Amino acid sequence: MFKSFFFARRWWAWSLLGSVVILLATAYRVQLDVQINDWFGSFYDLIQEALGKPGSITAEQFWGQLSTFARIAMIYVTTAVLVDFFSKHYIFRWRQAMNEHYMAAWPRLRHIEGAAQRVQEDTMRFARTMEDLGLSFMRSLMTLGAFLPVLWTLSEKVTALPLIGAVPHSLVWVALAWSLGGTLLLACVGVKLPGLEFHNQRVEAAYRKELVLGEDDPNRASPPTAAELFASVRRNYFRLFFHYLYFDVVKWSYLQVSVLVPLVALGPTLIAGVITLGVMQQIARAFDKVLESFQFLVLNWSTVVEQISIYKRLRAFEQQMLKAVPEAA
Repeated sequence: MFKSFFFARRWWAWSLLGSVVILLATAYRVQLDVQINDWFGSFYDLIQEALGKPGSITAEQFWGQLSTFARIAMIYVTTAVLVDFFSKHYIFRWRQAMNEHYMAAWPRLRHIEGAAQRVQEDTMRFARTMEDLGLSFMRSLMTLGAFLPVLWTLSEKVTALPLIGAVPHSLVWVALAWSLGGTLLLACVGVKLPGLEFHNQRVEAAYRKELVLGEDDPNRASPPTAAELFASVRRNYFRLFFHYLYFDVVKWSYLQVSVLVPLVALGPTLIAGVITLGVMQQIARAFDKVLESFQFLVLNWSTVVEQISIYKRLRAFEQQMLKAVPEAA
């Protein structure tokens, strides 16, 4: 899965240089996001001044602020589109490297049960989920690195936390505690999901294989056999649906409550009226960015579960590849 791409000389230009390009471009996107966060502060302070003292700002100031946002936003959109386009090519090259590695050993792998599915479907799904998770993880790390100092500084304007009182750099600790608690909660609630996803692919593969064999052999895929195999598929899916039911209840409840966390933390400060509207917007947005970065596993848990399942299947397939070497010799 990894050696075929990152340790093969043929793919060094894509695996190494491509990784550097994606990292630098992602870092630039995060810096643009920081500029947008600064813009929110100045813009809403301007709005507060205009509403508090009619006629205190000029049209040039207002439209100038909007043009500044438009300029940053256009650069951000252009960068995001180019990065996503390049990343799709990068990930497909990774899939191609895996495919060529497996197909080079195909003569001795073709007899392994589910070999075709591992080579075609699992490499495709591995590449797709790796694109989603890899880019999200890099953005989370870089966003955390960019916005954590911002939130650390802005937290000095927070006078006190409800029930706790004054805490230095309080919002950073609130974001860390809330995201860590949510991650641990969902890890416990969703502990059965990776195993069920892994088993789901096994029963699907068994059903699909019987149907494929039945296309050429009239003695295979008889109605009773197919019905029994599909019953296993049905049974496993219903188990998945049940476990995802209570998992989603916990996940979405946690994410909805997360919306209130910065407002609750800012409650005493807002009541005291010691910060401006612009500063509140900066704090809220920086808090959301830091919290979102800390909540990487929470926000991507379903994708992580799927990737764990795919990794297990490909890892088992590669172990069978190694066992097949002596037989081929």
